[in-house]
Amino acid sequence: MNLFAVRFPRPIAALIALTASLMLAPLVATAQQAGASAAAPHLQVELLVPAQSIQRGGQPAQAGLYFKLDPTWHIYWINAGDAGDPPHVAWTMPKGVTASALQFPAPRRLPLGPLMDFGYEDEVVFPFTISAASSASLGPATLHAKVDWIVCQNSCIPGKADLEITRTISASASTAATNPLIEKFIGLLPRPLPSADKALFQQTPSGFRLSVDTGQPEKSAIFYPADQDFIDNPAPQNIAATSSGFVLDLKKSPYYTDAPKVLNGVIELSGGRTYQLSAKPGTVAAVATAPQPSTEAVHSGAGSSASSQSAPSPAGMESSGSLLRSTLFAFLGGLLLNLMPCVFPVLFIKGLSLVNSGQEERSTLRKHGFVYTLGILASFWALVAALLVLRSAGHTLGWGFQFQSPQFVMLMACLLFFLGLSLAGQFEIGLTLTSAGGSLAQKQGLSGSFFTGILAVIVATPCTAPFMGAALGYALTQSAIVTFAVFTALALGLATPYVALTLQPAWTRFLPRPGAWMDVLKQAISVPIFATVIWLAWVVTQGYGAAVLVALLAAFLLLAIAGWFLGRWPAKRWATTVATLVILGVLAICAFAPGRLFSYPAPSSASSSGSAWQPWSAQSVADARAQGKPVFIDFTASWCLSCQVNERLALTRPEVKAAFAAHHVVLFKADWTRHDDAITDELTALGRSGVPTYALYVPGEKSPRLLPEALTPGIVLDALASLPR
Repeated sequence: MNLFAVRFPRPIAALIALTASLMLAPLVATAQQAGASAAAPHLQVELLVPAQSIQRGGQPAQAGLYFKLDPTWHIYWINAGDAGDPPHVAWTMPKGVTASALQFPAPRRLPLGPLMDFGYEDEVVFPFTISAASSASLGPATLHAKVDWIVCQNSCIPGKADLEITRTISASASTAATNPLIEKFIGLLPRPLPSADKALFQQTPSGFRLSVDTGQPEKSAIFYPADQDFIDNPAPQNIAATSSGFVLDLKKSPYYTDAPKVLNGVIELSGGRTYQLSAKPGTVAAVATAPQPSTEAVHSGAGSSASSQSAPSPAGMESSGSLLRSTLFAFLGGLLLNLMPCVFPVLFIKGLSLVNSGQEERSTLRKHGFVYTLGILASFWALVAALLVLRSAGHTLGWGFQFQSPQFVMLMACLLFFLGLSLAGQFEIGLTLTSAGGSLAQKQGLSGSFFTGILAVIVATPCTAPFMGAALGYALTQSAIVTFAVFTALALGLATPYVALTLQPAWTRFLPRPGAWMDVLKQAISVPIFATVIWLAWVVTQGYGAAVLVALLAAFLLLAIAGWFLGRWPAKRWATTVATLVILGVLAICAFAPGRLFSYPAPSSASSSGSAWQPWSAQSVADARAQGKPVFIDFTASWCLSCQVNERLALTRPEVKAAFAAHHVVLFKADWTRHDDAITDELTALGRSGVPTYALYVPGEKSPRLLPEALTPGIVLDALASLPR
């Protein structure tokens, strides 16, 4: 799941899709071949038209669009589920020659963490037909198809290809040609439900109850909804066989609003029988239903899909929605940066310059907007390049890993504390950088606009902690493409207001004048900064004890003194020198105090969530599993906010604790607050590179079941439901 996955309300989804397509268009994998087949990342695609000639005015010729996929990769059904998009084809054909819409064989359920997709693995053919009208010209006809798709595993890659094939338009009927692949997948197309069969659905408090009468008891059924936002796709589908069919309980989607007039979809029954379904509202008798047995294994090969998806990598986690959310929030953060006291004067002055340039051609003004954006993008891309170079220096470079160093945590807390003092008004920073870039930004012409973009980034630095800090922390743990996308979104957000002004210079009259309101906004921004400092101080205490916390508080005091010198005697060289010496003392405290003050044993891995939790060790887990007991491992750290949220909202809930006890689950807590090679190796073996990670070992199963990073009580309870009591 992934980049194109998580659903937002429709207007927001449209905005996200437009923004993502503009940013990521250069990254789309394109197959360059101009033939009947093409190779692309993780698949091959081919036009199959077995007939060499197509009769004008005669029977349509059978054809198909064939995808051959790499192992564990998949593409999507017409309703992709919680993620993705089905393949699309745009045709260019001679006049009178047409192609029907693609037909979609019955899909598979493709689980990914807490989500569920519908699609195909290994290979699939989407059948369609080609017809030649009586008005079509006889002779060779080139059929050209622009095909686009999304292929996914733990991450997703959009792809496209230009395919073409030449066939003859003839006046007489030709021998019907067939292709085994096309015939195979035509046989897998859902058939219309027999007219004698009945399908009704009734709304329930939690969703829908679907009743289908097939004339015989049915013990297995999977419903694939044709429409989005009605069914909770990953929820279990509970079935009860009746004397002439079955009843299926379906949980409603969290996006559900209005009751459907018809419940459309595909139903798959035992033996691979699939039918198109259009159930109408009616009264369904209440029956006791049970969870569908192993719905992921109904298809041969579907089990491999589930296992391949069970341990998604960090890239897979971002592809389940984090990338879209992060790029959107980064873009919005870039917009808000324009209101910061450091940046707004630059925007205001450039806006006034547009008013004074009102006689210039609109095309010239648009060029200035483009070059200004290019200056901002160049600055952010330079920062991205620096991040990637630093990260390449060691495979463990990342935001989370740095928190295992008390020196890093203290330095980060001191940096944010010092920045918070500046935002709160004790002193001003960034003036030197502003003046250094100001002369370049005052240049006339396009070069002035370019350097103004660079200046906007430079002077934004002291004001960007709430936005740049989040983007930096996320980007450090992600792939190069994700890092690029997040920082590009941030840059585009910063550039958007000025670009809008170049398109409509008259809008400059709506710009508020710089004034006292900007100082109030700046001071308000200091509040979340100081809140973050408090959290970092808590992390220091949890991981390294009160003695190290005292050293951190002493560093805060010294920083307050340094800020007082800078605010009491601004721009005085001697005051800056004193402040610099004090800050060097702070750096010395952060670098050397933890090693001298931290000497006691590591805190117990068992947390306040209850005495049932035992400290993790590989041997302890092996011993518990050898006794046939189920085992649950919580890989956590005190600096991991997601871990703390999951613990409070899910793991410590009474119903979850009761379920652990009822199933006699042995609970282990692997505390990664400080670096531990054994825990690192175990995470690597599980296919994870950070926390939170949750592993459930079921007796009789060799590999653990990995739960998603974001836990809810329902997710944990569903995972425990399959355990024996």
